[in-house]
Amino acid sequence: MREAERAGLSGEDLHLGYHGVQVVAGASVRIEAGRVTALVGPNGSGKSTLLRALARLHRPDAGQVLLPDGRTALDLSAKAFARLVTLLSQSRPTPGGVSVRDVVGYGRHPYRGRWRHEDPDGADAIEHAMRATGVSPMADRSVDELSGGELQRVWLATCIAQDTGVLLLDEPTTFLDLRYQVEILDLVRDLADEHGVAVGVVLHDLNQAAAVADQVVLLDGGRVRASGPPDEVLEADALTDTYGIRIDVFTDPVTGLLTTQPIGRHTERQASKA
Repeated sequence: MREAERAGLSGEDLHLGYHGVQVVAGASVRIEAGRVTALVGPNGSGKSTLLRALARLHRPDAGQVLLPDGRTALDLSAKAFARLVTLLSQSRPTPGGVSVRDVVGYGRHPYRGRWRHEDPDGADAIEHAMRATGVSPMADRSVDELSGGELQRVWLATCIAQDTGVLLLDEPTTFLDLRYQVEILDLVRDLADEHGVAVGVVLHDLNQAAAVADQVVLLDGGRVRASGPPDEVLEADALTDTYGIRIDVFTDPVTGLLTTQPIGRHTERQASKA
């Protein structure tokens, strides 16, 4: 992957809605080069809508999405924007009878003219993306034969093949078993640390957010409740109030990582017996 130059994206005072119903109100978020920003919050808090607005797939009612050079996202053509920003959405239609290699090749569309040979870096980018996500052994298989977890990795490979400075991921660990959840999050860190990619990721798992993110944005009812380093944002009182369930926060004595623990009725009952 080429080094990201002046990579980044920011949403400024974004107001977003559907059919006149406001979903996000006055949210500002920065996705910065070489850093991972995690959007967290309960279902319906506006995480995915905010991410789609950053990807230029949801037009704001107010506010704007800005590039580092001051241009707005709407100042660019669709193809020019796609060379800078890519999004892995929660769900994509599965094409029938198309090989994994060809699906990963979809990520090269912004660089292609009418003929594939006009993309001289395409073949190397596709092979790199497949190796990075562990899908090379299935390169010639049809994607409609794959499991949900395998398909998720193929779509991530497609995003990596797009070779952008900004990578937006909407719940990328969905459908993955534990091994690949960890490997995908490691890959996200590698992209930020080694290639300067600006990563924005929606995560439901607060512990994953604590482990992978430099910056956490906590959304509550469509508003940004807190934004900052994980140890400042993932605070017990704020999380308990936001999620409506007691959430304890502590440092794992083995890993040294910030860890969150939701406390349900049965967990509380067991703790009281100890």
